[in-house]
Amino acid sequence: MLTRFVPRALAALLVCCAVLVAGCSSDGGGKRAEGTASVSTPVWADGMATVPVDRLPAEARRTLRLIDDGGPFPYAKDGSVFGNFEGELPQQRRGHYLEYTVPTPGERDRGARRIVTGRGGETYYTDDHYASFKAVLR
Repeated sequence: MLTRFVPRALAALLVCCAVLVAGCSSDGGGKRAEGTASVSTPVWADGMATVPVDRLPAEARRTLRLIDDGGPFPYAKDGSVFGNFEGELPQQRRGHYLEYTVPTPGERDRGARRIVTGRGGETYYTDDHYASFKAVLR
């Protein structure tokens, strides 16, 4: 009788382990940042494309350091209100979002790259002048 119980118990244990492993590896339905396995997506970025901070261009990482340090910023429009007129970011009251220039090598003007921050700690990156954004995972 014990010999019939052991294979069934072992099979049940293996099934439980498989279910547990599958559940732990799920990303919960949100989009995972490219190239990352353990970075969780914050609620404000749910459903958006994401990028880990270390995968941003070097110029974007430098701009983030300037933002974190409070400046000084190289462009007069850095820190100005971003209106979100394109509607690509979640709707918020005017003044919630601020924009900062990310220099583009070879460009003589501000170029198309920006970091947009939100008053709730959100950080977004665009390299196509607001046509699309990725939530920055910091």
